[in-house]
Amino acid sequence: MKAAECSMLGIDALVLIYHFAKLSAGNILEIGAYVGGATIAIAMGARDSGMEKKIISIERGARVDHPRLATKDSFKDLKKNLKRFGFLDRVTLINGRSYEPNVIATVREMSGPGQIGLFVFDADANVRRDIDCYSDRFAPRCWIVIDDYLGGTDKTAPLRAQVDELVSAGRLEPLGFFGWGTWFGRSLID
Repeated sequence: MKAAECSMLGIDALVLIYHFAKLSAGNILEIGAYVGGATIAIAMGARDSGMEKKIISIERGARVDHPRLATKDSFKDLKKNLKRFGFLDRVTLINGRSYEPNVIATVREMSGPGQIGLFVFDADANVRRDIDCYSDRFAPRCWIVIDDYLGGTDKTAPLRAQVDELVSAGRLEPLGFFGWGTWFGRSLID
């Protein structure tokens, strides 16, 4: 899959993201797009679904020193990669942090209650904050993808604890882990 060229996710995780974007009902919200690997998989799946779906992708833009996918400006490289793959016009990009009031307002204007069928999170260690913020926009049994559930990053332990608490509270239902520790499941939030 071509999206793997600009992604730190495992190929099996990208294929599942493509699949969920293709099959999900409703819009798609991605938080933490980095340089666009998952975003490209999402756009491919949405295109191949034959249905009109809004794709909203939030990326703050940062410099990251990574051995394979370093960037001086992740938001700029995200736009460049989406353009290169022909998806820049299919994705609404929001340059900011998911919890900023103006970002929240923009997402809420673009996607009403129950309209998000796929939620992809690959940002900081606070997935609960964003699920609490946007879950009223989730469609029933919305697909949920959360990266870094397993692995060796600083955010893994707090993120895993939050996901496990959400599962124990009956708010999320796990499907499994794929790639190098990406969690897949569904929302049980009504």
